[in-house]
Amino acid sequence: MSELFREAFRTYSAQQARRTLDELGEYAAGRNPKGYTEADVPRLIKEVRAGKPRRRVRSNG
Repeated sequence: MSELFREAFRTYSAQQARRTLDELGEYAAGRNPKGYTEADVPRLIKEVRAGKPRRRVRSNG
């Protein structure tokens, strides 16, 4: 019986994950309908890095 519940939960969990991924995919497609190209990558990296503070590297000595 517990194996049946375990399998039902796995199935439910997989369906929920698929639904979430589908919703995220639709959201992403709406934000960038033309898609990204390889030429966009450097610009996107700069944008992300500009929004984050730099981490300081500590030296031991």
